[in-house]
Amino acid sequence: MSLPKGVLVKISEYASCDAVGLADLIARGEVTAAEVADAAARAVEAVNPRINAVVEAWPPEDAPAPGSAPLAGVPFLIKDLGVAMAGKRSELGSRLAAGAVSPEDSFLMRRFRRAGLVTIGRTTTPEMAYSTTTEPEFSGATRNPWSLDRSAGGSSGGSGAAVAAGIVPVAHATDAAGSIRVPASCNGLFGLKPTRGRVSQGPGADEIFNGLAVQGSLSRSVRDSAVLLDLIEGPEPGDPYFAPHPDRPYAEEARLDPGRLRVAVLRQPWGGRQPTEAVSAALSETMRLLESLGHEVEETSLELGVSWEEFVLGNARIWTANLAPWVDGIAAATGRPVDETTLEPVTLASYRYGLQVTADEFVRGLAIRNQVSRTFARHFACYDVLLSPTLPEPPVPLGVYGEGADQLDGLGWLDRVLDRSPYTAAANVSGVPSMSVPLAADAGLPVGMQFTAAFGREDLLFRLAGQLEKAAPWAHRKPPVWAGE
Repeated sequence: MSLPKGVLVKISEYASCDAVGLADLIARGEVTAAEVADAAARAVEAVNPRINAVVEAWPPEDAPAPGSAPLAGVPFLIKDLGVAMAGKRSELGSRLAAGAVSPEDSFLMRRFRRAGLVTIGRTTTPEMAYSTTTEPEFSGATRNPWSLDRSAGGSSGGSGAAVAAGIVPVAHATDAAGSIRVPASCNGLFGLKPTRGRVSQGPGADEIFNGLAVQGSLSRSVRDSAVLLDLIEGPEPGDPYFAPHPDRPYAEEARLDPGRLRVAVLRQPWGGRQPTEAVSAALSETMRLLESLGHEVEETSLELGVSWEEFVLGNARIWTANLAPWVDGIAAATGRPVDETTLEPVTLASYRYGLQVTADEFVRGLAIRNQVSRTFARHFACYDVLLSPTLPEPPVPLGVYGEGADQLDGLGWLDRVLDRSPYTAAANVSGVPSMSVPLAADAGLPVGMQFTAAFGREDLLFRLAGQLEKAAPWAHRKPPVWAGE
């Protein structure tokens, strides 16, 4: 795209570019960062009232000099959780944290700045990121740009909806049980969950949810996610551990041929929920695509290492035991009570469940984490990549998660969440990288396919993603709610 100088950038022109493309236009002087920021602000005004993805927008800070950083001048959104921006509110989608302001940048925020990104606001999240749909009481439900009565996924649903609707080309996201991949699938985006320890969680935490949670992004193009991960990966002082540094930049990997891969296919998820007929058909079509690209594809059953019931229980104990002191710390900082006036019923029930988790039960949860990790490591002795649907169904109607939720305890709520996204959480527990690729659709609703690789092998996933993007491109697909219209 080439833009005439001095002319107000049309939202359609802005939204047609990915982050790498925008940065290149700015670096070459085709358009200024200020003009791009103005287009982003107009995109927020155009579509956010319909999708409720941006909980707060603010005037952009001064952009770095054109070309001074790989993504200099590119508009960006951060999730309202998991990253701290000095002087900006971080409310975690909760009344309990309403008005809370971050005193300083987190390590990740510093890296976003060094990347050249211009942060223009923060996106919605379910309360405490404790769901895979984004429907918090605090800010209201985030709606899917493909169908406004459907969920945008979670917990990075605001980021997913904003990127899908063309507000920004790439946005911050986190993932503790699928929270990058679920909204990627729901919104027709590319989303890669990095390896445990790939991106620093500091300085406020050494790890989040005992290593289940990671930091990343959602984007419309593979190269945007690859470039951004190149810019944010790597350890910071005090990190307890870190993933091995890649041999070459991920941006280069995304342009390389992956070679002939051994692909294991998991059709039936752990747990009882069956994939819908349309999702199963999309999986079969993806298998045929992979075979046409020269890969060796085998449908098989993959052991989880523990029963589904043990898996859910172990996760519930880790999740809630971490949630309880987190909530107590926020309450102490804000001076608010921990009760029905500050927390949603499922969050409060999970908090109370976490208070009852004993040290013995918590350690047993960590033992389950270890058993799943060891089991998954053995799978990659036989296969290069594990393929499954990202979700067993297309985006669900808003309100489905909440039906009868006020009657659930902390274990019951997590059982419901994992039942809706049964393919994703194992990668968090085992710490391995996993990505959702927008390869299919069902009646106009996006359907993502999930690819998972061995610990530290984001390079392999980016190679495969680049190949799939060329073979089955998705950039031309636009949702009905699109800033570029």
